[in-house]
Amino acid sequence: MARKKSQQLTDAEQEIMQLLWEHNEMSVKEIAACLSEKRPTAYTTAQTLCRILVDKDYAEFRKEGRAFLYKAKISQSDARKGALSTLLSKFFGNSPELLAQHLIKDTDIKLEDLESLQTQIDKSKD
Repeated sequence: MARKKSQQLTDAEQEIMQLLWEHNEMSVKEIAACLSEKRPTAYTTAQTLCRILVDKDYAEFRKEGRAFLYKAKISQSDARKGALSTLLSKFFGNSPELLAQHLIKDTDIKLEDLESLQTQIDKSKD
């Protein structure tokens, strides 16, 4: 039986989305060139990943001459919300409190970051 397609982004898809958020619109050739700065990436690989992003409804494209130009269909903020929602559901029983406790206890979160979060919590009470 075939595995269900995930709506979550792979690392490579995430890299392309980051490029699209930064540059607004890019051709497959430009995307492949940017990805190749970190590791060799074939044009056809970039093209396939862009098609997958369209299938997942994260990106859209238009044709200009012979080139396909891709742009993000979802904002970075909305993508973060979706990823966080999935994380909360899969690992923390939909409990933001458990996530926050994990961040405080099991990560190297700095005191300044905690103070900043407390400031934001205090402001949200007003």
